[in-house]
Formats: sequence, structure tokens, C-alpha cells
Amino acid sequence: GDDGDFLFVIETGSLECIKKIDGEDKVVKTCEPGDVFGELALLYNCPRAASVVAMNECVCWQLDRESFNHIVKEAAAIKRNKYESFLKSVSLISSIDAYERSQIADALVPETFKKGDTIVTQGEPGDKFYIVEDGALYAMKGGDRVMEYKSGDYFGELALLKNQPRAASVVVDSAEAKVLSMTRLSFSKMLGPLQGLLARQADAYK
Repeated sequence: GDDGDFLFVIETGSLECIKKIDGEDKVVKTCEPGDVFGELALLYNCPRAASVVAMNECVCWQLDRESFNHIVKEAAAIKRNKYESFLKSVSLISSIDAYERSQIADALVPETFKKGDTIVTQGEPGDKFYIVEDGALYAMKGGDRVMEYKSGDYFGELALLKNQPRAASVVVDSAEAKVLSMTRLSFSKMLGPLQGLLARQADAYK
């Protein structure tokens, strides 16, 4: 709720982002060295969307609004707006609020694959979660084609949720496929709705 004039980059220490949800304070993200917080207030000239509390001794660098505007605002806003608009069309994520969706948008990394590429391989350890941005893919399990994926679908979450090997291989079917990936580290930091939503959807694979 405070006005924000700085964003912060963490050099050392751990912090928790706390937001009031349904009248209760809930941890929606953990921040570690190298992470950034406080940028939403600068991007959108809005009050702070969450409180950030240090869990131990921390060293943070602050960047003021004017410097931020010169250096990163335009690029950050373009990326976030692009992915936020897309995420609104992803049924899994469309139900969560704008702040949480922006956190997911920031954590996503675009990747491009060609027809026949195997993005994940059955039996291998999993270190990424994927959302299909464009293209067609399919899952292979024990030599059988068991599932199809299109824009807005997601895969790879079971290995991260359950810390198990990949349950199936996912192969590109179209000439090209664009996916948005999230690393295990980023996935584990999304302590708010994302993991809970995915856990409730996990039965769809069974």
C-alpha cells in the first residue's frame, strides 16, 4: 500500500513477499540473491502490491525511479505486458490476480524448437516447467502417443511437483514450436497459487 520510489536487487540474504489474500497474510514468493523486488510500483506508478520481509540479515541495492525509467522500464514493461496478455488466455493461470500473474510472467523464458525436437525425455530428471506459446506438440509414453498440446497448454510440472523423473517424452509436431519455460528454482519460489493450482490439476495426467 505504500508509494514506491525504489526497486531493490538482493545481494545477500533471503526475503519473503507477503500479500493479504482472503483476509490472511500469505507468502506468495521467496526472494534470494540476484532477485529483484519493488519494480511493479515503478512500472505502473501504483502502490506497493505486497510487503517484503527479511528472513535474515540482507544486503540490497536500490535503484531510484528516475534511473529505472532510463534503464529498464520500457523493456521490462514490454516483456511483462506481452506475457501477461498471453497468460490471461492460459486457463490454469487466468484465475489468479494481476500481481501473481506478473510474477509468473517475469519468471518465464522463451524457447524455440523445431519439428521432431524432444523437449523433455521420459525417465530423465525434470528441471523445467513449460507453457506452450505457439505450435503443436505431443507426449509419448512407452512408445504410445498419449496426449496432444497446443497454445495455452502446459507440461513438465509433475516432475517438479513430485520430484520424480519425467513421466513422458514431449516432442514437437509442428514445423516450429515456441514455449515459455520456468526453472525449478523459479517454480519453487512461486509459493502462492501456482503450485496449488498445478497440484489440483495433476490428476489429468493419470
